Amino acid sequence: MKHLNDVVVLLGAGAIGLEIVKRVATNKTIFLGDINQDNLSRAKEGLENAGFTVETAIVDGGDRHAIQAFADQAEKLGNITSYIHTAGLFPNQAAFEDILRVDLVGTAIALEIFGKLVAPGGAGLVVSSMAGHMFADTVTVEQRMALATTSADDLGTLDFMKEDIPGGAYAISKQGNILRVQAESLNWAKRGARLNSISPGIIITPLARHELQANPEGYQALIDNSATKRVGTTAEVATAGAYLLSEEASFITGTDLLIDGGVIAAMKNGKMG
Repeated sequence: MKHLNDVVVLLGAGAIGLEIVKRVATNKTIFLGDINQDNLSRAKEGLENAGFTVETAIVDGGDRHAIQAFADQAEKLGNITSYIHTAGLFPNQAAFEDILRVDLVGTAIALEIFGKLVAPGGAGLVVSSMAGHMFADTVTVEQRMALATTSADDLGTLDFMKEDIPGGAYAISKQGNILRVQAESLNWAKRGARLNSISPGIIITPLARHELQANPEGYQALIDNSATKRVGTTAEVATAGAYLLSEEASFITGTDLLIDGGVIAAMKNGKMG
């Protein structure tokens, strides 16, 4: 039987991450980190009302010292059996440099830090985005290697990190997440732990609704030309995420699962109108 000294860590208290922890944190302590106290308070209340044990901390997901302090607090709570990373900024929320700092650099730093703390037999999961697949063909082999292996703190200074890069900061950051997970999974393996990512497509969350309102025609075109012709739900993503964190997925590490209803398949095969 699991005890409350087993800890599930979630950095980024958004809808998808919270849905995932509900699937994997029964009889464990949940440690939530987010930069917004209101988000943390609402998430804590909701989880506690559902019977979970929850601790919280304010943390800037793009700052090494803040992430390290968050990790140190998590380690004091017990054995870190699962680490879930959803911290990130949407394109309409932030400037180019800020997205790189949080979505690209911060993610890489967190994977480095928690890869040294996760318990043997544990697992990590990064919630990336289908945007990481949209412009993958425009990135060279050398650039892919740089995204995978450059020192985490230096990722934002790579010479191809310019505002005219295809897809912008968000797309290159999400592709960087996918590549970083694959490379970093080898370090996690040294502790007997696994690391994977998922790339959701158009999933309805409060933040996603804001994005849809900013570009309704563009998103509707993606939906209409996809195989499923609908948006996804947080529950569908959480089911996949919980599986990758579970013992049932013990042979899966260093990979990305695209959960997009067929949007990328349509794009890659000329079905986008």
